[in-house]
Amino acid sequence: MDKTLEDLKAVILAYFDALNRSDAELLGSVFHDKALYASTTGGDIRFWSMEHYLPIVAARPAPASRGEVNNGRIVSITIAGPDAATAIVQMTLLGRDYTDILSFVRQDGRWRIAAKVFDSTPKP
Repeated sequence: MDKTLEDLKAVILAYFDALNRSDAELLGSVFHDKALYASTTGGDIRFWSMEHYLPIVAARPAPASRGEVNNGRIVSITIAGPDAATAIVQMTLLGRDYTDILSFVRQDGRWRIAAKVFDSTPKP
């Protein structure tokens, strides 16, 4: 497997793990410091910084502690260039089905999420 693809998949798997465990420290490590969080759920469009988003993750009960299984799946990864990529990922978390569009940048040889744009619906 291509090293770039392997590296991106490792970041995505850490992202899934961090969300499932509500591990804000791990989650912060996969996001760029200047990353943008954007939600379009229910027409309520939100734009947050990491400084706003990470404490919310840290304060919520970990889905894993409620017996939820980490079911994240990678739908697609597109490598746009040597230092830019996107991924579409899906997961069920806290009773909702999520589709996330993650944009990545590679800086100093390390891939990190530059933007997360997502929508979710209640799990049927």
